[in-house]
Amino acid sequence: MKPKTLGEALHEAIATLAARKQDSNLGSSRIDAELLLGEATGSSRTALIAWPERTLEPAQRAHFRTLVERRASGEPIAYILGQREFWGLQLAVAPTTLIPRPDTELLVECTLQALSATSPIVCADLGTGTGAIAAALAHERPAWTLIAIERSIGAMAIAAANARQLQLGNLLPLQADWLQGIGPERLDAIVSNPPYVADDDPHLRRGDLRFEPRTALVAGPDGLDAIRAILDQAPRSLRSGGWIGIEHGWDQGAEVRRLLKRAGFEKVKTHRDLAGHERVSSANKPEPKQ
Repeated sequence: MKPKTLGEALHEAIATLAARKQDSNLGSSRIDAELLLGEATGSSRTALIAWPERTLEPAQRAHFRTLVERRASGEPIAYILGQREFWGLQLAVAPTTLIPRPDTELLVECTLQALSATSPIVCADLGTGTGAIAAALAHERPAWTLIAIERSIGAMAIAAANARQLQLGNLLPLQADWLQGIGPERLDAIVSNPPYVADDDPHLRRGDLRFEPRTALVAGPDGLDAIRAILDQAPRSLRSGGWIGIEHGWDQGAEVRRLLKRAGFEKVKTHRDLAGHERVSSANKPEPKQ
């Protein structure tokens, strides 16, 4: 059998992925195929495009075929490659963690805008998963201390590995259930991208969500159980004037604002993502009255 060139293998993979995904414009299938071929050959996407006439070794060809079949079955590209970029940082990911998404960068932006860049802020990232939010904040604010809190042992290991890989000495992993490991009034800020999908949401049976850990996605009949739990504990752990920012579903803004007010927070507001959807709600713990 004639050895396949990179170009031939790439063309076949694009066709396979497009057929399985019903991708009419081939755009996402081409990107996926290039990333997978790069993984199988150890080559950059630039090199694949520049030298399509190179032939694949038999082992590379077999490995590439396996990777393409995994992607064609719907497995997220981030899990196949074991990494995903977030806030310009390359993070390890695994099936024990939620895959970081661009929408979550809005929470990072809101946090950076709300808090002093030079003060020794102590901020907890609840349900940190890969540590994406904590890592982005620790990277941007060397004066801050980020406590990356995660209940899952598997996810905690990934977050700790990412902190080491990125050499973030101001990021401290902590295994705990939300704020149960934090003492009274120890925090200046709390951030979280908690589970916020309803138990019966049909999207759980589609796309990447089929492969992601259900515990990182689902939070009760209305998707708000995790946010309720956080807001039950947050006032105790935050210092007076402390700030909280929570990511939520596009249609949950009004209810999250209500929950924040009921928990005693003030200056409650909701921030919209690039698509115009309500995505992050924030508030402050009141200062003592003089």
